[in-house]
Amino acid sequence: MSYKARVYVTLRASVLDPAGTALQKAVQEQMSKDIKSIRIGKFIEILLDSPDQTTAYQTIHHICEQFLANPVIEDFCFELDEIPS
Repeated sequence: MSYKARVYVTLRASVLDPAGTALQKAVQEQMSKDIKSIRIGKFIEILLDSPDQTTAYQTIHHICEQFLANPVIEDFCFELDEIPS
């Protein structure tokens, strides 16, 4: 079976985001004072073949923990969907 994972990696709430703060100020100055906060993260899309959804989930979770997110400053979550043949 084939699967598609959409992974979202974000800074923990307690971690400062200078890039997000700079973007927020620029947007507020040029477009809208209504913007209260902008935080920048990463989006990763992964296609994989796996014998079942449980194995696919475990594989993606391991990849996130080992390669995509720094557990000290980042959180991650992902969505996993089966791709029809």
